[in-house]
Order: sequence, then C-alpha cells, then structure tokens
Amino acid sequence: MASENTVATNISSIKAFVEAINEHTTIPSNYYSFIDPRDGDEVDDTLAAFIPVIDYSLLTSMDSEMHAKGIQELGKACKEWGFFMVINHGISENLMESVLAATRQFFEMTDEEKQQFSDKGVLCPIRHGTSMNTKAEDVHFWRDYLKVFTHPQFCIPNVPAGFRETAFEYCKRVREVTGELYKGMSESLGLEANAIPNALGFGTDFQLLVANLYPPCPQPDAALGQPPHSDNGSLTFLIQNGIGGLQVHHKGKWVNVNPLSNSIMVNISDQLEIITNGIFKGVLHRAVLKNQVTRVSLAMVHGPSFDKLPELVKGGKQEFEGMNYKQYFLHHQGNKLVGKTNLDHARA
Repeated sequence: MASENTVATNISSIKAFVEAINEHTTIPSNYYSFIDPRDGDEVDDTLAAFIPVIDYSLLTSMDSEMHAKGIQELGKACKEWGFFMVINHGISENLMESVLAATRQFFEMTDEEKQQFSDKGVLCPIRHGTSMNTKAEDVHFWRDYLKVFTHPQFCIPNVPAGFRETAFEYCKRVREVTGELYKGMSESLGLEANAIPNALGFGTDFQLLVANLYPPCPQPDAALGQPPHSDNGSLTFLIQNGIGGLQVHHKGKWVNVNPLSNSIMVNISDQLEIITNGIFKGVLHRAVLKNQVTRVSLAMVHGPSFDKLPELVKGGKQEFEGMNYKQYFLHHQGNKLVGKTNLDHARA
C-alpha cells in the first residue's frame, strides 16, 4: 500500500515526471493501483503456452481443407479466449518496426511540441494525454497516450517527420487483415462471410490508433499502466517494442502474453460481443509495468461506423440495447475503465 510520505500529485506527463525523479522516488499516492499483495490477483504462466495462434494464410487459402482448418481455429479462439496471435499476416516486419519507431519519436518530442495535441475531448480526432480519463478516475495510471482517428478520416499528425506516411500504410494494411478476420469469424458461426462485415458497416467503419508509452516505474508492483478492461470496439490489434507488459484474463487468472516474432496480438472487444449476443466475448486485459525499461505499444481499435446500431448476426433473445457505436464510444471513453462495466451499461 502507499507509504505515509507519498502524496497525491497532478501529473500532465508520466514521461516528464519520470525524467525529473530519481531511483529512490516513491510513486504518488493517487497512482497506487494495488493493496499489497495485489488484491488476490494470480498470474498463471502455464496458460501462456495455450494462447491461440491463428495462421492468417489458412484463412485466405484457396485450399478448402486448409481454409476450414483456419476457420475452426479462429472460431475456437474467439469463443474460448477472446484473444489470439496472428502469424503470416502479410504485414512486413520492417513496416511494423517503422511505425513503432515513429510512435516512439512522437513521444520523444518536447512537451511544447506535443502541447498542440492536448486532449480536448473524446471526439477530438487527435488527442495526447496521460493515464486513461483523469477527470473521472480516483486512481491514475502510469501511461502517456496518443489517440488518433484514422478511418474514415485519417488524422495522423504531420510530426514527427515520416509518422503520417508510415502510419497510413500500416493502418491500411491492418484494415485489410481486419476484413478477412471478420469474414472468417462469420464463417466460424455458420454464416455467410459478409455477415459480420455488414453488421459492423465495414467500409465506413471506425478505426482509432492508440499509441501508449509506459516509462519505467520505481514501484512497478504498486501501479498499473492500464487497469483491467475490455475495449469499446470490435477488434483491437496490438504490437509492441519487444518489452512485455500485456496480460489477459483467462479462466479466472492473469496470463502474461509473450508474442511470437512478427505476430500481431488481437483481442475481441465489446462490439463483437454485442452483435454475436455473447458468443464471442471481449477479453479483459491490462498493462503491467517495468522498473528499468520503457514499453511502447501501438493498438489499432476497429469498431462499427459511428451511426451503426448493433445488428445481431445470431438469433435468440437480444442481450444488449440498441445503442449506436458513437453513443457507446462516448460512454466508454468518458467514464472510468473498470472491468466490463461499460458493456454492462449496454445490457438490455
């Protein structure tokens, strides 16, 4: 728990705060996310070996048996884990490394240079800030972020040099993979391939780039980079700079994710849980911290078009209300992130 000599501190940038402290500094009291020992959390690394791996080349194969194998594995991953790693996705390792490098360069700009992008509200197409939602939170998180709308409008900043061009190519390639995953998920449910793409309005859908910077934390076991939560969209793609920190919740335990080389981590998010009526479940995940190194991750959040009302792709009693994605996005981004409480808000 927080030591008696720590005090609550207003921090506008974790990066700047870390650069100004020394190794003996304790974290401010309003950043303590755990009461030692970790509120009964249990990490089970034996489960890491069972994280599903989806071979994208099987999903796009013209060989019917190979394609069917890929569809079966994808459906099982969506139902049992809500999380998987994609390999053989066709996005070059060089492009992935370049977009991560450009992301890091953005965070390395001076506070004055980044000031023009300060978070001015959930619907601002470019917003830079810290924690998750400092106005709503009781506890803050050890993370700086950049959130940018990238589809249907592409709003990436022109700085640093090359960021916009590299991000454009990466976002385009990720959208291509997203479309094929949607089709495969549809088929895994026994539906036509376009069932999920049509339900989400794919083509006019929403894409959000979320860049995360997790500087070294002097007390990494006492704070979090991001709290346990599910994402607001339908699918989230994640890559990182070789520094681990993502944990997913599976069968009541936390699992450290150690991604395969050149793989992309993908998690099912709330909108897919809504349109499949709970058959696919958005996975709880969180970001834990390191005390010596900086972790950079880049998430691509995909959701329906803003005006899209959820359309069930499977029958049965509808478990969720007809809230369009813009309404859901505003609620999710404007409140505390506490588990899946934002999804509970949408239950019928």
